[in-house]
Amino acid sequence: MIVYGASVSYYTGKLETYLRFRNIDYERRSPYPEAKRLAQGVGCIQHPILEDDDGRLMTDTSPILLHLEKEYADNPILPDDPVMRFIALLIEDYADEWLWRPAMHYRWSYDHDRELLSRILADELLAHLKMPRFFRIRMVKKRQRTGFVINDGVTAETWDHVEQGYHNILALMSGVLERRPFLLGSKPSIADFGLMGPMLRHFGQDPTPAEIMRDTAPAVYEWVARMWHIPSSHQQSDWLTDPTDLQRLLQEIVETHLAQLKANALAYASGAKKFSMKVQGCTYQKLPVSRYRVYCLEILRENFASLDESSQSELKTLLGAEAELLWSDKVCAESDYDRERAAPFNRAINVFEDGVPK
Repeated sequence: MIVYGASVSYYTGKLETYLRFRNIDYERRSPYPEAKRLAQGVGCIQHPILEDDDGRLMTDTSPILLHLEKEYADNPILPDDPVMRFIALLIEDYADEWLWRPAMHYRWSYDHDRELLSRILADELLAHLKMPRFFRIRMVKKRQRTGFVINDGVTAETWDHVEQGYHNILALMSGVLERRPFLLGSKPSIADFGLMGPMLRHFGQDPTPAEIMRDTAPAVYEWVARMWHIPSSHQQSDWLTDPTDLQRLLQEIVETHLAQLKANALAYASGAKKFSMKVQGCTYQKLPVSRYRVYCLEILRENFASLDESSQSELKTLLGAEAELLWSDKVCAESDYDRERAAPFNRAINVFEDGVPK
């Protein structure tokens, strides 16, 4: 298989961790020399794009993992219990969508991180461009910091809250990892693979957040290495059956990720391009509306609706009234994206309309 993505990419790291776990051989390449062919095949260039041995192209790591899982029914990454399975998918979505902002903030707001990563990306992804290296580096720095920090709500007023989100997940994961090797049991679930997106290639490697992780959450640092090296032959299959000790993590997800999904969906339904939201007392202004994140909410609702009544009742009690967004249609969530549910073989859209928030 070919993974088109960068060695420092959030979602490429998530996919690579899974492929290593399944002992699936792959080669990683930059997508940009083949951008025209790839865009024609999947709709847009987002990291990663996966090309299988038959030449089929796939995009979007969540459906990619679920598609590949069809070959591994004897050792799945989705828990059997419906409540735990939904929790796993909810954690994955939180990792994919909420932790993105602090991951990009640490990478592009701090000088050392910005200087290092702009050079890596300029050399790895843009070497085919006929322009001086210093110009490629400058171009990367401006695009990434402007688009994914300044234009995604990181300001002097929100700075501390953005960083607190990282400290919160480190503390919450550390508490869980004191009791077991993975979030939901004795083997990795899709929740673990989801969290490897931010934890491996951003928080675990970029200088500033990596130092924080080593100093304050060594159990998480150890978990990152364990996830990267765990063999597919790892057959321990004891899943967590009582989600009680995940209560604080789930509350964090409800207060942050679901709050953002709600505000974004309301804005999208109204036709707005920007929106504001208050999360844990912090007000974010002029955030870019994301059609894709409306789709994320749709998928979460579909997964919840597919559960039996007893499982739904248990989750409502566990998540609380603030999570009503998951089972109520009071907030419209109609993205009109992937209506046939063909992902990962559909024509994809960017998380943000033009790829980078403006």
